[in-house]
Order: sequence, then structure tokens, then C-alpha cells
Amino acid sequence: MSATTARPLPPNPANAVLERLEAGGALLLDTPENLLEVVHILDSYGVVLDAYSRNLCYIAENEFLVLFPFFKYFNGQVTPGKLWQHWLHDRINFEYAEYCMKAMFWHGGGGLDAFLDGPEFRQLADRAIRARWRSNPVMLGLHQVFPDFWPELIRQSAYYSALGQFWRVMSDMFASLAARYAAGEIRQIPDVATHVRDGLVAAAAIPITYSVEIHGDRYDILPASAGLTFLADTAIPYVEAVFFRGTPFPGTVSYNAQAHQIPDEQNQFAYGALFADPLPIGGAGIPPTQLMQDMVHYLPEELKQFYANRTRGSRDVRVKICESFQKSMFCVTTGALLGLAPYPLTTDVPEQQAANRQFLGPWLDRISTTRLSRVNAFC
Repeated sequence: MSATTARPLPPNPANAVLERLEAGGALLLDTPENLLEVVHILDSYGVVLDAYSRNLCYIAENEFLVLFPFFKYFNGQVTPGKLWQHWLHDRINFEYAEYCMKAMFWHGGGGLDAFLDGPEFRQLADRAIRARWRSNPVMLGLHQVFPDFWPELIRQSAYYSALGQFWRVMSDMFASLAARYAAGEIRQIPDVATHVRDGLVAAAAIPITYSVEIHGDRYDILPASAGLTFLADTAIPYVEAVFFRGTPFPGTVSYNAQAHQIPDEQNQFAYGALFADPLPIGGAGIPPTQLMQDMVHYLPEELKQFYANRTRGSRDVRVKICESFQKSMFCVTTGALLGLAPYPLTTDVPEQQAANRQFLGPWLDRISTTRLSRVNAFC
């Protein structure tokens, strides 16, 4: 093999995707319709993520060790009007943000998960618990009898904060994508993937920290000394937990162990956004329904018109939103792969290409069982 000749790939679907990536393409095929859908749905998603991020950070900072946070979705603004909107469901569905947080919390991974299982976190949590309940012997007694109870709630609070910080960056990234599209700078699907890559790389080293105020003093939960960062400790675990693994949707499969409808091992879960069938969207108990409902309110006019001109018009708009959203997540996944690969995927240096292929192999094996082929079949 010469210094400029790549080793040929045997024909199979995964290798076809690899060749497209190495040619400068993306997981999602490049068509004008795909570009319109992806950019505009990410614009809508960015608005929703802004609200999700603010609420998750509010809960982490203001509902710390609150056993019954009845008003956690109100961001500290509890009024009769907001209560009425809440009861009528005329609001952002922050439950979906919690669904994603709990998926990350349960699947774990990355430095955040490792830190929360370590001795330093135990010491920091114990200090915060004793400060929070210093005048409440009952709660302190509960801590003595059940020493894992309060720390587990604090672990969850840490994930509220970490996901909120992660979504803050992603919301701004998607807003800037829409602005660049409007300015004519985003012209094709690979441009979207490159924009995401550049955003992830630029934010990679942003520290993930978390502290709470108790009786006027600040208490670290995720200190800067832990060295947690945006890309390694929130972005990658998020892709794993939400894009790939997810959790089974209630009502669609049996949770009964004897039914064997759910894999025995977490790493075999395939309920994430890249696997989701859009048709159940709109059904009770399907968490993404809440996200699609939130995005309905923020669709750009051009995307509304695009949906209206397709089969069934706006009658199945949530299904259409889910389809567009899934396409956009394949673009985000492409951006993540571009950012994580050891070398530019378009390199023609055999050693670099071999390293890239070794990195991409496991990812493409997993992606081969997602809905990518079906999504691209309609392009």
C-alpha cells in the first residue's frame, strides 16, 4: 500500500457510511429538504433547551435536599396564573428534561459518574448535609441510620446541574447555527455537522462545577479541582445515554423480568433518539411526545409551511417534528464523531486513516442498527 493509497473497504452498509464520512459527508444524506428540516428543527430545539437548561439549574441550586419540591418547574415564580397554566398543561414540559437527566444518571459514564462514586464526593456531600440539617436532629438522625439516602439525592442534583450546563452550551450552538443559515453560511448538511464539531471542540474544556448556598455559605458539590469538563464528562455520556441507550417507554414494553422484553444489560439498551420510531409520538407515556409538544410552539415559519405541504398537513405535526428531530440528531452525532476522531476524517494519510477507522468502527457498528438507513431511504 503506497503512502497515499487507502486500503479498500469490503462492501457493506457500515462501510458505505464510513466512505461517505471520509469523503466529507455526514451520516445524514445531503439534500435541500434535509438541510431545511435540520436547521429549523434545531432552531426550535435550541429555544426549548434554553428553558430546560434554566429550570434544571434552578432545581439544582434552589431545591437542594428538598424532599417534596412541588414547585420545582416554576423557577421561583409561583403565581395563580402560572399555576393555572401548569394545570392546563399550557407550559414547557420540564418532565422531559428530567427524563434525559435520569437516563444520564442511571447509565452513568465519564468522569462525572466516577467522581460521584468517589470518596471526595462523600466528604463534600456529608458536609453539605450536616449544614443543611444542622438544626434538624430528625433529618440528621436519618442520615446516620440511612447514610446513602441524602447522598443519592445530591448525586441526582449534580446531574440536574451538569445537564443544565451542557444544554446551555448546546442551546447557544443551535441558535448560532440558525443565524449562520439565515446569513447564507450554512449551505449543506456537512456544514451543520462541522458547525456542531467546532462548537463542541470550542466548549470541550469548559469546567463543569456545582455548588449550593446553605445558610449564607457556599458548599462545593462538584468542585473545580475535580477537573470535570464539558466534552468528556457531559457531552459524551449524554450521547451514550440519550442518543443510544435511553430507557424503555412505559406502555410500549413489559417491565416484567419474566417477559424478557427489556435487555438484561444496560449496554444492550437501544431506546435512544437514534433508534426511536416516530410513529408512537403523540401517545400517552411516550416521553419524546413532551419534547415534540414543546417544539410545536417555536417552529420557524418556513418549517411550518414545509410540514403543511406534506401528506396530512399539520394533523400529524408531532410525528413530522420527531422525524426532523431524528435527522438532526444524526447530524449532531456526525459532529461529535468529527470532533472525537483522532485525525480529520478526510485525511488520505494511510496511518491516520487507519486510526480513524479503528476509532469509528465500534460507533458505526452501533449506528448500523439505528434508523439511519430508513431515514436516508426517503431522501
